[in-house]
Amino acid sequence: MEVAYKPASLEEALNIVEERNAIPLAGGTDLMVHRRSWSGLPPRFEHPVVFIGHLDALIGIELEDGILSIGAANTLTSILEHREIPPLLRASIRQIAGPAIRNRATIGGNICNASPAADTLPAFYVLGAEAVLVSTAGTRVVPIEKFIEGPGKTCLRRGELLSRIRVPADRHDIWFFRKVGTRAAYSCSKLSLAAVAHTEKGLAAEVRLALGSIAPTVIRSREAEAFMRAKTAGEIDTHLPRILEYYDSLIDPIDDQRSSAAYRRDASLRLVRYFIRNILLPHIEGTM
Repeated sequence: MEVAYKPASLEEALNIVEERNAIPLAGGTDLMVHRRSWSGLPPRFEHPVVFIGHLDALIGIELEDGILSIGAANTLTSILEHREIPPLLRASIRQIAGPAIRNRATIGGNICNASPAADTLPAFYVLGAEAVLVSTAGTRVVPIEKFIEGPGKTCLRRGELLSRIRVPADRHDIWFFRKVGTRAAYSCSKLSLAAVAHTEKGLAAEVRLALGSIAPTVIRSREAEAFMRAKTAGEIDTHLPRILEYYDSLIDPIDDQRSSAAYRRDASLRLVRYFIRNILLPHIEGTM
């Protein structure tokens, strides 16, 4: 017999998670798939389940003091339709499944699933997002890059829940998102690239790129980003092979049913090259 709880408040939910080691369930679109039975029977859980998708403390989107705070139980559709959401994040969410799934799935589930192929993670990485974690002991804030520790693994401790995702207000004048999948919709990512940049007076003031589904976690090359900073379009173009080498050294793809490791590596580097040459450099030249 399965045991499930529907708490009336976040405080009650946290007590249940801590005392019962309960599994949180909001939208359930990832969790139910992972727990499905190949015999066709309903999913079985080794721990009690606690429903959290209805809790007001985990819902809502607020912009205050330059920080966008997104409740973890917000559905993907509610985020997609909110006027304050950065266009890069909106573009990544639009690529997830279809309307029916987005109406149910939550942003917290997409993050806590910790899949290397999660569509929103590359966007959150380059936007500098933070995960707000709550427990009966208090609150701690963790950069999204440290929150994700590996495939299916996060830094969540027993008794903790992801309550909100905080994103600094987007002030970049360039953004780019591209997902490569088997088809246009309802497709798990073979690889993806999210990028933002800010240019001033013919220079790349800041460039951030993150690649998904080509390593155990989303990758970002701080060395490549630092190398491009404060350089002209011509300087970046001249040293493009060196920049690509930074990313190539971090790429660690696998062969699976969706794609080959060789394809993922080649396509990822092509995407990075495309963004730099066709999006970034023309924009830099236009600010001279």
